[in-house]
Amino acid sequence: MEHAVFLERLAKLTTTFTPVVDAAYKAHTYRFLDLSVTNTILEEVDTTSAEAIQVYIKTFLAKTGGQVAYGGYLEKRSIYDRSIYFNNDNPDLKRNIHLGLDVWCGAGTAILAPLEGIIHSFKDNRNYGDYGPCIVLKHQFEDLVFYTLYGHLSRESINKLSFGQKVKAGALIAHLGEPSENGDYSPHLHFQIIKDIENYAGDYPGVSTQKKLPFYQENCPDPQLLLKIN
Repeated sequence: MEHAVFLERLAKLTTTFTPVVDAAYKAHTYRFLDLSVTNTILEEVDTTSAEAIQVYIKTFLAKTGGQVAYGGYLEKRSIYDRSIYFNNDNPDLKRNIHLGLDVWCGAGTAILAPLEGIIHSFKDNRNYGDYGPCIVLKHQFEDLVFYTLYGHLSRESINKLSFGQKVKAGALIAHLGEPSENGDYSPHLHFQIIKDIENYAGDYPGVSTQKKLPFYQENCPDPQLLLKIN
């Protein structure tokens, strides 16, 4: 399937705001959050600290009158410099470009499937700065096949799942994890669309190098095609 056709069909699967966190949060309560290297305000924030980031986000939401912060697709971030899992002295190997969309809200928040699908895989990715517990769903609509990834979950979220388990659109599939279990991040959902999951299970690169970005940008389309936040 040509990529342009894939994107067009993907976008038509939803027609309005489609939440992946607690549906009680309506679209008008979301606020776009910039965590890119170009945001000079972050120079005053300890981005190596989950607690400091959480305080920054709570303050941002209070100032803007929002309840949920979101953003980050293809954002170049310094937050990953703290982890050897991402950082590297060789610029060709340094991963700092975010491939998903983050939705920032409290630990324990319900995570919802935006579309019907099945459980493709799940895993607890325990590297510092990694996803922590992660779920991947497989979606198929006739010959349109793709995957969605949900990272930074609670460990309890993956305890009772089974491979191939059917999931309905809007169904509760998980809850957000605390920093102690989610890779040491301020609580948030990493949501990512994946065209070809390759040989991954319960995991897929969520941050890219500049060199590999052309491939990942095509294989991981903008999550807003489905979510349509604001």
